[in-house]
Amino acid sequence: MSTNWTLKSLSKAALKSSVSSFVRNEAGSMTYFGLGIIMMMLLVGGIGVDLMRNEMERTRVQATLDRAVLAAADLDQPLDAKAVVDDYMAKSGLGHYTVSVNPDASVQYKGINYKTVVATTNNTTPTQFMRLVGVSELPVPVASSAEERISNVEISLILDISGSMANDSKIQNMRAAGKAFVDAVIKTETQDLISLSIVPYSEHVNIGPNIYNNLNRYHSHGYSHCVEVPDAEFGKTALDTSIWYQQTQHFQWNYSNRYTVKDTVCPRYSYERIQMVSQNKTALKNQIEALQPRAGTAIYMGMKWGVALLDPSMRTIVDKNQASTDPLKGRPVSYDDEETLKTIVLMTDGQNSNSNRISNWAYNSYSERKQWSQQNFGWWEYHVYDNWNGGKGPADYQYITSSHADDLLEDICDAAKAKGIVIWTVGFETETHGGQVMEDCASSPSHYFDVEGVEITEAFEAIAKQINQLRLTK
Repeated sequence: MSTNWTLKSLSKAALKSSVSSFVRNEAGSMTYFGLGIIMMMLLVGGIGVDLMRNEMERTRVQATLDRAVLAAADLDQPLDAKAVVDDYMAKSGLGHYTVSVNPDASVQYKGINYKTVVATTNNTTPTQFMRLVGVSELPVPVASSAEERISNVEISLILDISGSMANDSKIQNMRAAGKAFVDAVIKTETQDLISLSIVPYSEHVNIGPNIYNNLNRYHSHGYSHCVEVPDAEFGKTALDTSIWYQQTQHFQWNYSNRYTVKDTVCPRYSYERIQMVSQNKTALKNQIEALQPRAGTAIYMGMKWGVALLDPSMRTIVDKNQASTDPLKGRPVSYDDEETLKTIVLMTDGQNSNSNRISNWAYNSYSERKQWSQQNFGWWEYHVYDNWNGGKGPADYQYITSSHADDLLEDICDAAKAKGIVIWTVGFETETHGGQVMEDCASSPSHYFDVEGVEITEAFEAIAKQINQLRLTK
């Protein structure tokens, strides 16, 4: 009995000692802990991989959907918006995504002057690691919308009709481009929203009787309607109606034939006059078609009047020449009108040229003014004033040099840009200097087009397209 008891006691003691030893033994415990940490790190890293893959997919879908809604929102897009968006998604390898286009039936997505496209998708991407913790997929929520909205736009189209436009079919190409521009901006959907003024210029600008008769001016003849604009006025966009303007002399100085009076300094025909704030497509295109090459080049003068036609200072004069019911009445609007874009399209095929005038002592009577209007200046100056006038010398003087004209053009371009007017310029087969002057006048280098031949039509159409800007709203 005692022996058995002793064995049992020893067994219990040994067992107790073994258990106690096992408990105290730490060998291999870090391995289990390390394995646990590694598994947790793999899971966390896997979650990062799943999230990164999901974001890459979301970014790809967003970029594709943005492009799709931009194309679908184009007012010239004839296809259904849903069809355009689905086609973009399919060609980008995302055809398996379900996209909802213009989902709210209560919203008007298209009107006479705008088109809006809203597209959303809420698909998912499968996970590789997060499924271990019960997350088998991640959402890919994407929404995009685009809108083309034609708000109020005031445009001055300033066209060079100088003598060099007779070369190489340039006047024909310019006419085609001008008419294409009118067609591109004056549409049914832009009714009462877009107004267009045409400013033909050569050696001067014929402002026409409707503007001329509403200015303070020293009237000296009835042959044409041009006024000299003081240099200081080129530093501002407004037309100062408080000052007195000198009427431009009516004569031709750059030919010697006695009876050649064709290209007078001031254009004299009705189709050469400024056409103010109009949406009459027929009248605008008819005027452009009638334009003929003549005389020298005064880009600075064309720009001054083109800018003035966008300035509120002209509103009173414009209103006087419109019917009381005309929807364009009240233009040009104020510069702070956020619903109105003011823009200029200025083209030339050359550069500013010198221009002469007759000395006052030879242009101060009715008979003298009549003489100069009927017979060429060069012949009379040589045969009468130089030889028979008691040594008084030439009757002409240089009114402006081309370099000074460049300075005035720079002044009026800077003034327009300071007011937020967007300036597009087109150098049509110009030399280096003329092209540089036009590029400097533009709102930015990307607003300048250097073109040849029929490319001028493409440039005008591109400008018209950009005036009706698409904008991404989300």
